[in-house]
Amino acid sequence: MKRAALSFALALGCLASVPAGAQAPEPTLSAALQDKTTVGKARLRYWGFDVYDASLWALPGFDIGRFENQRFGLELAYLRDFKGADIAERSIDEMKGLATIEPAQATRWTQAMSKLFPDVKRGDRITGVHVPGSGARFYLNGRLLGEVADDAFSRLFFGIWLSPKTSQPRMRENLIQNIAGATRTP
Repeated sequence: MKRAALSFALALGCLASVPAGAQAPEPTLSAALQDKTTVGKARLRYWGFDVYDASLWALPGFDIGRFENQRFGLELAYLRDFKGADIAERSIDEMKGLATIEPAQATRWTQAMSKLFPDVKRGDRITGVHVPGSGARFYLNGRLLGEVADDAFSRLFFGIWLSPKTSQPRMRENLIQNIAGATRTP
């Protein structure tokens, strides 16, 4: 009986974490990326070390100039081991390079990512799915990790790879290479 009550309370808590009117997160990555195709791939190398392979998943007609208004997925297949907290810190540093972020907001976002992102081993895949007007959902090796229900966070997080202001313009170029009419970096 106690187990049933606990299960019910956990299920109720999960439902309560989804904002009213929002879609419940898809439990698997294949459901989240249904009908999406790979439009580009790139490898991040840093100081000669392979860090991860990135793949951008989107529907035909994806408009890179308005990426924040469309649903898409970005998968990072890690080629080295990393601590989740380090991934969160590096992500917030990259986001700060795209826009001014208030210190309190940066702290909240860093904490949210630190709770979501596990330590990764070589071969692990973290995939983020941008849900316009809702935020970002994250999956580890195809299974739901959780979400950050903040559209501004999602826009800046995915801007790390997709914004024209990215610190990695060649990576962006490779990720968007198969998108018709995509804005190219000089």
